[in-house]
Amino acid sequence: MHGLPLLLAGFGLATHSAAQCPYAGVMHGSNIVSDDSQSDQHSTCSRNHIAQYEVDDSNVYMTSDVGGPIEDQNSLKAGERGPSLLEDFILRQKITRFDHERVPERAVHARGAGAYGTFVSNGNWSNITAASFLAEEGKTTPVFVRFSTVAGSRGSADTVRDVRGFAVRFWTDEGIHDVVGNNIPVFFIQDAAQFPDLIHAVKPSPDNEIPQAATAHDSAWDFFSQETTSLHTLLWAMSNHGLPRSYRHMNGFGVNTYRFVTNDGHSKLIKWHFKSRQGVASLLWEEAQILAGRNPDYHRRDLWDAIEAGNGPEWDVAVQIIDEEDAQAFKFDLLDATKLLPEELVPLQILGRLKLDANPTNYFAETEQIMFQPGHIVRGIDFSEDPLLQGRTFSYLDTQLNRNLGSPNFEQIPINRPINSVHNNNRDGAGQQFIHRNTKPYSPNSLNSGSPKQANQTQGRGFFTAMDRSAWGPPTRERSASFADHWTQPRLFYNSLTRIEKQFVIDAVRFETASLKSHQVKANVLRELNRVDNNLANHVASFLGMRRLRPDPTYYHNNMTRGCSTMNKWLKSIAGLKVGILTSTTSHNSLGQAEHLADILEAEGVVAIIVGETLADGVEMTYARAHAADFDGILVTNAADQAFVRPRTTLYPKDRPSTIIQDAYRWGKPIGLIGSARKHLPKVAPSLHRRDYNGTRNEEEWEEVEEVEWMREVEETDKEASDQHYEEADEEADEETTEWAGEEEEKTNEEADEETDEETDDESDDESDEEKVQEETEFAILVEYGVFPTEEVNTDFITAFKRGLSIFKFQDRFARESE
Repeated sequence: MHGLPLLLAGFGLATHSAAQCPYAGVMHGSNIVSDDSQSDQHSTCSRNHIAQYEVDDSNVYMTSDVGGPIEDQNSLKAGERGPSLLEDFILRQKITRFDHERVPERAVHARGAGAYGTFVSNGNWSNITAASFLAEEGKTTPVFVRFSTVAGSRGSADTVRDVRGFAVRFWTDEGIHDVVGNNIPVFFIQDAAQFPDLIHAVKPSPDNEIPQAATAHDSAWDFFSQETTSLHTLLWAMSNHGLPRSYRHMNGFGVNTYRFVTNDGHSKLIKWHFKSRQGVASLLWEEAQILAGRNPDYHRRDLWDAIEAGNGPEWDVAVQIIDEEDAQAFKFDLLDATKLLPEELVPLQILGRLKLDANPTNYFAETEQIMFQPGHIVRGIDFSEDPLLQGRTFSYLDTQLNRNLGSPNFEQIPINRPINSVHNNNRDGAGQQFIHRNTKPYSPNSLNSGSPKQANQTQGRGFFTAMDRSAWGPPTRERSASFADHWTQPRLFYNSLTRIEKQFVIDAVRFETASLKSHQVKANVLRELNRVDNNLANHVASFLGMRRLRPDPTYYHNNMTRGCSTMNKWLKSIAGLKVGILTSTTSHNSLGQAEHLADILEAEGVVAIIVGETLADGVEMTYARAHAADFDGILVTNAADQAFVRPRTTLYPKDRPSTIIQDAYRWGKPIGLIGSARKHLPKVAPSLHRRDYNGTRNEEEWEEVEEVEWMREVEETDKEASDQHYEEADEEADEETTEWAGEEEEKTNEEADEETDEETDDESDDESDEEKVQEETEFAILVEYGVFPTEEVNTDFITAFKRGLSIFKFQDRFARESE
């Protein structure tokens, strides 16, 4: 470890402190074209520098683009029934502008949504970087974050299985800094030269433009099986990380390795992390498919609504910091973007907090026109020699030029302007926005007193390269031998998943490969999967009707790391989650109870949606519109069962109220039954009654909950031990896992017996407060298993249901033995 954790610990964790927006009030006297009356949202610090460019069309007369008045919307003709006249400049201008409204969409990450926010530094980090936005505790920097899918076009659905883009723009007082990352810490390829091949492979087939926003086709899996560097990211995408519950419930990663540089020129290697303060959660594949059809804007709507409701998401902004001399101390290369740096080896250093608090005013002008570039770095931040990063610094600029019809002046678009002033000798170009007074646009010069002057490390706080950087060796196209292992880390990721999550990966690969037509591609895929995990390969092989493979243990090991599973930790906040409260408009008591429940949940930031037969007063959604995919949890009020047992009606599809419960149950969503609902529901949803209507667990369920609640910390090891290649066969690893699970089951049963004894003791008058807390905890966990029956709405019931939301699909509805 070379003393690395001790060095990192020396940096210390800084605390948060409130800070006034440093940019408030600096816009007066500028070319403001908006009305003085702005909404509260748009007056926030996070977008003050953009709000000055808004145009307010309230209480004004319509004009042409050059300011002339427009009388009506009719063409100028020669007589009422005559031909339109060419001189109608208003018609020509209107049609021409419409014809040119569209610009080329992004080659990748075309489908996206974004929002404004702020980053607050929690300390003075000048000991590791000269970046000004990290130089002071409490310093506030406005940001914009754009989330996206990768493969789909701009009109594709949000909930497809894909890597998600996670791009952050910091408008620092010394320039723009962009961290252009993803929700997965690794990437498919090691060298930017392979990027066109990757995208050509995953995009729709050139002959029929099928499939859209999907990799379930031969060309994609042909590339994955031939370019084995892609296996690591592929497994992440096949896991729950490829189906995030929302943009709010996913982490972000810079993927590439960068450098922090101090004022004295010394540098350290770093990796960016954005840890969701909401927690990490995912959709299920069936649920995601339904949402893609019912609500293709699911993720962007969720983000928008959360911010509008005051529940803007937050992330801890952190870095992993590595001394330059330790760059090659690992068994993998830090310059390889297909590898993650385990947090056990280099822990995260939290630098501050990012919070989104304002939605855009105009999607095209802001979210669509913002143009991120990995090359946007500021003083105190530098590149590494990562070959993928080196190519990205060119590619992003080049594609933005294409999207802006070749003009380099896209940096002058309001959303792309820095908040500090720009002074250089760049001139002209299509769409030039500035009138430059300097008639000596060259350097060096004496006729303009040498201005604009060149800043350096000591004067003008200029950008400078880390003094520790060096390049060596003859020109070569060979790839470093340290990049050669493509299988150890994919297995590390797979090992770190719970049994349920492994089954999800198996199911995802089965779904994708079932669409393949080429037997050779299928065989190639199985060959590479077998190098990662024999069970994974054989589960897919049996599904495809192909021969099972013998283990290929060259890269097999039993190591695990944290940060891979989405199911071993509860959500940190339930704010913004959606709960459907099923009621009946024929029962006044049912509606009243629904409104009471809604008030309780909304006080916690939960979005409560009352569902009934019709849009009566208090009802927000009808059964005809509602679906289990719309909600994160379900509450069924007393007397709501009248809607379940009603004869056939034209108000909603047959069995609709019942199917909401059944689907929610299958997808592991918490369900609360109140009063008569518990008596009648088994008649229309018998599967609920058979499994756990009484809130009990059988022995198999206890074993499953231990697997789901797996919170075991991975022991810290040194670099050599962490990357040690075990040569045990995959079956032996499974035997060890089973043995561990059995030990944990015995431990759990012993704890359960102890808790039963405690509940017996609770009947005595000297019951302790600690025992009461334990009793509530055990009571609350019942909701984890889907159906929680109760006769009335009480504190314990609400506590149980909220706990069920926090657990978020940890239920066993979809947990099953591998087949």
